[in-house]
Amino acid sequence: MIQPIMKDIFFLNQPSEPATKADAKVAQDLLDTLAAHKQECVGMAANMIGVRKRIIIVDTGFLPIIMYNPVIVSQKGAYETEEGCLSLVGVRPTTRYEEIEVAYEDINFQKCKKKYTGFVAQIIQHEVDHLAGKII
Repeated sequence: MIQPIMKDIFFLNQPSEPATKADAKVAQDLLDTLAAHKQECVGMAANMIGVRKRIIIVDTGFLPIIMYNPVIVSQKGAYETEEGCLSLVGVRPTTRYEEIEVAYEDINFQKCKKKYTGFVAQIIQHEVDHLAGKII
């Protein structure tokens, strides 16, 4: 189900709680909401639709990736950029990393660890920041 985008900064600044298998509906809502905003958005965190759970979705250009409980375990190649967010107006400067390694649980709650680079890595960093209550 397509959900409204959360704009309440106080809510967005709160850290998210671990996701469980019971949160599968939240992941589906993220898929639906991302699809509805595909012209202006390439990733979402569950708190952006009003749910403080550690779930993100990333549009890779092919199939979207759902990550439960993602944690960035390594990063290298810092660079400065500007990002926008559906929850905020305008763009803001931020530091990102060209290459990251992420530990997460997949759609079947199997543990995964994978390296990402470039724009997909940037999207993941943005969404993982959301889970920590950090917004650009």
